[in-house]
Amino acid sequence: MAPTALKAPKASIGCCNPSPSAPLTPMACGSLRRALPLVRQFAGRTAFVAGAPSNARGAPHTTTWVTPSVTGSASTATLAPTSSAQLPGPAKKMSGAEIREAFLSFFESKGHKRLPSSSLVPEDPTVLLTIAGMLQFKAVFLGQAPRQVPTATTSQKCVRTNDIGNVGVTARHHTFFEMLGNFSFGDYFKEQAIRWAWELSTGVFGLPPERVWVSVFEEDAEAETIWRDVIGVAPERIKRMGAADNFWSSGPTGPCGPCSELYYDFHPERGTEGASLEDDSRFIEFYNLVFMQLNRKPDGSLEPLAAKNIDTGMGLERMAQILQGVPNNYETDLIFPIVQKAAEIGGIDYAASPPATKTALKVIGDHIRAVTYMLSDGVTPSNTGRGYVLRRLLRRVVMKGRLLGIREIFTPAVAQVAVGLSGPCDPAVQRNAQRICDELTREEGLFVTTLERGQKQLDELLAAATAPGGTAVIGGADAFMLYDTFGFPLELTQELAEARGVAVDMAGYEREMQAQRQRSKESRETVDLTARAGLAQLAAQVGPTAFTGYTTTRGSGRVMGVIRAGQAVERVVAGDMCEVLLDTTPFYAESGGQVGDMGLLLAASPGGDAAAEVAVRDCQKAAGGSVFVHTCEVLAGELRVGDEVSALVDEELRRRVRSHHTATHLLQSALKRVLGPDTCQQGSLVNFQRLRFDFNLARGMTAPEVAEVERLINGWVAKAEPLETRVMALEDAKAAGATAMFGEKYDDIVRVVDVPGVSMELCGGTHVSNTAEIGAFKILSEGGIASGIRRVEAVAGAAAVEYLNGVDSLMRGLAGQLKLKPEEVPARVAAMQAELRAAEKQLSELRAQLAVAQSQSLVSQAVTTAKGSKLLVVELPGGVDAKALQEAASQLQGSLGDSAAVLLASRAEDGAKVNFVAAFSPGAVKAGLQAGKVVGAVAKVCGGGGGGKPALAQAGGKDASKTGEALELARKILEESL
Repeated sequence: MAPTALKAPKASIGCCNPSPSAPLTPMACGSLRRALPLVRQFAGRTAFVAGAPSNARGAPHTTTWVTPSVTGSASTATLAPTSSAQLPGPAKKMSGAEIREAFLSFFESKGHKRLPSSSLVPEDPTVLLTIAGMLQFKAVFLGQAPRQVPTATTSQKCVRTNDIGNVGVTARHHTFFEMLGNFSFGDYFKEQAIRWAWELSTGVFGLPPERVWVSVFEEDAEAETIWRDVIGVAPERIKRMGAADNFWSSGPTGPCGPCSELYYDFHPERGTEGASLEDDSRFIEFYNLVFMQLNRKPDGSLEPLAAKNIDTGMGLERMAQILQGVPNNYETDLIFPIVQKAAEIGGIDYAASPPATKTALKVIGDHIRAVTYMLSDGVTPSNTGRGYVLRRLLRRVVMKGRLLGIREIFTPAVAQVAVGLSGPCDPAVQRNAQRICDELTREEGLFVTTLERGQKQLDELLAAATAPGGTAVIGGADAFMLYDTFGFPLELTQELAEARGVAVDMAGYEREMQAQRQRSKESRETVDLTARAGLAQLAAQVGPTAFTGYTTTRGSGRVMGVIRAGQAVERVVAGDMCEVLLDTTPFYAESGGQVGDMGLLLAASPGGDAAAEVAVRDCQKAAGGSVFVHTCEVLAGELRVGDEVSALVDEELRRRVRSHHTATHLLQSALKRVLGPDTCQQGSLVNFQRLRFDFNLARGMTAPEVAEVERLINGWVAKAEPLETRVMALEDAKAAGATAMFGEKYDDIVRVVDVPGVSMELCGGTHVSNTAEIGAFKILSEGGIASGIRRVEAVAGAAAVEYLNGVDSLMRGLAGQLKLKPEEVPARVAAMQAELRAAEKQLSELRAQLAVAQSQSLVSQAVTTAKGSKLLVVELPGGVDAKALQEAASQLQGSLGDSAAVLLASRAEDGAKVNFVAAFSPGAVKAGLQAGKVVGAVAKVCGGGGGGKPALAQAGGKDASKTGEALELARKILEESL
């Protein structure tokens, strides 16, 4: 069972097999004691408990939470009552904020260090989002990094989407949730963890002891004995379970150990005989204890760990359900105010709503929480990675809202409630409230437009399916396209199709969905602690690398370890690719957006001759960032562990990257001055060729704005501003106004790079000593990369000179070809463009005339039907464009009389694509023919589509090889209709 997660089958909180993730970016959560007054006031502290006394009117008591919005005004939400068939629950009634604080304070009183939650954006590229509380301690658990504290406690923000289909359906599935945890790094172990878990559950939270059940690993007699003989849990309430449920492992090898889980019994009146902890209607797992006591060796055998660890997780939302006496997590004060706000916008009475409506509102409440925190942590909507996860969640919210009858933009208003509830969990959310709401407004507006296009697409599919000769079926690929591209849920497509007498190919839809699931496996939501196990183990043995590269590009070091093909080796020879670990290095390891250094390692033999020449191609960090790993190619000789080497960084490349990195700092300051102080970094890359800087902006920059940014930066460069570098406490740096880089993890002691009066940032990268060293700065491009996110690419220093020389050479060459002076080229190019447009217009007109002339010879091929109508379905010679084809079809239809239908096709000049045009007379339209529907159905045969008016329409196909088949279908449709 996962250390900081509950069972996945019961809720999306859990993760049975965590997978790799580097230490995560912490987000300062602040003291709840300070934040609580800003978060919630209570009006009426009587929480409803099933079976509790009724009020004067005989109705059950309810709890009313008054929750401040972003602006501080209160919105009120009433918790829905549970079934009165349940027995009274715990005596204590606690809010979600009180539960969180009680947990953290309890373990603080036991000597644990309260640590902040990590960001939802992990550093590890193999994990999209933070999914477990233990991730920030991964390196410590593996022995790759020394423990900073012996014990810790956290409330970790998590997002998981593997069970998204169950959100709102079950009582406890979520995408966003908080995991309360207590951790021991070689300090206390099993008995103490169990004692404290019991004291917390029954003492602090007041759970009736007779309602708490326990599961243990079937082979863990020690845990069973502690629960039974030390704690006093009745044997009939202790269940042994197998490894699938109660044994946690980090992967095929590495740390592992048994679990013990605590369950709350909602129905003790059912007795103990035959009771199953898998019965979700009766039990809820709320606390999981992992005893990390063993190490699994490559041969599968187990050995005791030298340092035994404790890793636990309690679901905040689950404990809130228990202590607040509500039937599901969604009706707790953590989520229900959000649900109630959505209901209010939709004019819905939640308590009186049918199950389907409640489910939709629960999905909105859950997903808005996830989206709000993800946006706050810097995730932006996109079509890949975590941005796609955010977009998918938000689109589900919008679809549920539309199904409930909400047509206006509503997600920002609902998110304001989530923001108001966020203080005790993450104060940064309230600081980012405006950006969150702006992003939601923009993204929801874009999706509504997409939905409208999807509706049009669905209408065309239904028209083709119901047209004469149609299949009366929407293909599985089309149904999936509506879902995946336009956000239409399958049930909505089925409902609208059924109303038109059309079926949906479910088998085909499932094939497409399965293919997508296969593609999604790359975004694993497990934490495999054994990734690159050979390097991890060696890095742990070697210890931290001393970095000297801030002051020099030359140095010496001892080879502490070598990895080849994933395995530690004693030596490597010429031709080998390997990874080299030194005790000291001047090579910068990639981090903070700056790429790793390149250069040489030179080892000398005892006689002084060169024993090895090794090219350093890259330098990366391992073991939580403390160990530098040099990616190398052995050019000559032999390199051995223990060798002394000279480490030589490529100075030219270092100069280039220094110029680009310092220019990036100046760029951020210039953007803030030109675009506004809310402009903030969303990502960056600094390499030897150029710099890339991503930032939030809902529109494109104007040309004058780009020019002003360049002017500011080159002005600072010309002033030869000196850089000051200081090392100070993180809190002192923030107090001084230093800007943090997006997505970067900072220690308690940080490095501050200051250009006085211009820029001050927390940064571990390498920089120039004076802005004059940058030399020149030039923006290459500015454009959008995602909704609300822009990207500037630029060059500085030597790279800027190379770019300008290249542009100059290109301009001079062009001027030479045109026999002009360089300054005369723009006017000449404009004149040539005007001439080209005139020639293209003339050519198009000539092609149209030729098509009409050709088509007139086809009048004799028209077929007269039994009803006297005339039909003409032919293909014109290739190369006729859509406009010319339309003119020809119109001319032919006019020549054939009042009851005529013409459908023409022409393949593109490359022979790959085909154009179709249908022109119907008033009589044909009166007979029931619709040009748009017919041409759309015909083009679909060639893998395309299109449409238009009833009398005239055009379409295109991607596969011209099926033109003949498409024309046969056209003849059949027209003959049947006329």
